[in-house]
Amino acid sequence: MTAEATDEWRGWRAAAESALYGPGGFYRRPEGPAGHFRTSVHASSLFAGAVARLLCRVDEALGRPASLDFVDMAAGRGELITGVLAALPADVAARTRAYAVEIADRPQTLDYRIEWLPEPPPRIQGLLFANEWLDNVPVEVAEVDSAGVPRLVLVRRDGTERLGEPVAGAEAQWLARWWPLGGAEGARDGEEPAGLRAEIGLPRDEAWAGVVAALDRGLAVAVDYAHRADARPPFGTLTGFREGRETAPVPDGSCDITAHVALDACATACALPGTRLLSQRDALRALGITGARPPLELASTRPADYVRALATAGEAAELTAMGGLGDFGWLVQSVGIPDVLTD
Repeated sequence: MTAEATDEWRGWRAAAESALYGPGGFYRRPEGPAGHFRTSVHASSLFAGAVARLLCRVDEALGRPASLDFVDMAAGRGELITGVLAALPADVAARTRAYAVEIADRPQTLDYRIEWLPEPPPRIQGLLFANEWLDNVPVEVAEVDSAGVPRLVLVRRDGTERLGEPVAGAEAQWLARWWPLGGAEGARDGEEPAGLRAEIGLPRDEAWAGVVAALDRGLAVAVDYAHRADARPPFGTLTGFREGRETAPVPDGSCDITAHVALDACATACALPGTRLLSQRDALRALGITGARPPLELASTRPADYVRALATAGEAAELTAMGGLGDFGWLVQSVGIPDVLTD
């Protein structure tokens, strides 16, 4: 890396794209995402089991087709898709075509039934599941200057920032609709607008609409830390993760770079009649994960079963905890089938 390249000022979208997905980028490293942060998939096998139950509900709604697709977007090292296949009933597993979509190389030990792809298949009938994908679709960052004008934030490879040109065009239109900054509409609770920040989610809207367009019939689900129009964070959410710890977002390939997702904007980008926004807590409860403790009398009658049930309840509680994994947002959109995410 030359000094000139190191000192180059770029928008956050280009900088993060290179740092995450370029040669030697963070998501191409051998340890994979699990080496740096813990997601619902890594927290408990209960999560994969819940997704398997969701796939079975989609299968029933489709009339148990001869071929059922399961597409795992941003598959990491195949942890979720492997767990889903293992949790499926044998008759459903036999009809399931499993696709892992990921830019990293295919793990050598991955189940032979899983097809490893750099992008989703062009036609999908089944379940498209994107767990923590959209938060890693790079976006531009905007900040309001002292005159109240939203400007693009430029960054160097070492993480140093400065303000660039005013936000314009489609990006300005997206901000005006989904995350207003600057002037009276940008100030919140008496705050001065200068310094307010936002992540411009337009590339995420386009990415989500693009993959959902491939869904002929079935269900598309995006799971991410998210926010809605009535509660956008005033200074944005851009951050980094390295070796299990949150850190400053530095676009040099050494850390994950992520920002929460405006899932309401993504939902509108491919408006479908069967669209729902809900929390992971509510979604997993609808799929049978509650975190309820086992009855105490089980401890005296079948103590081994009680200990196992107690451990399972603890894992379920973590997946659904308010202030933790339970706060993830689920964007659920169905195509040609009724709502299957009900109690």
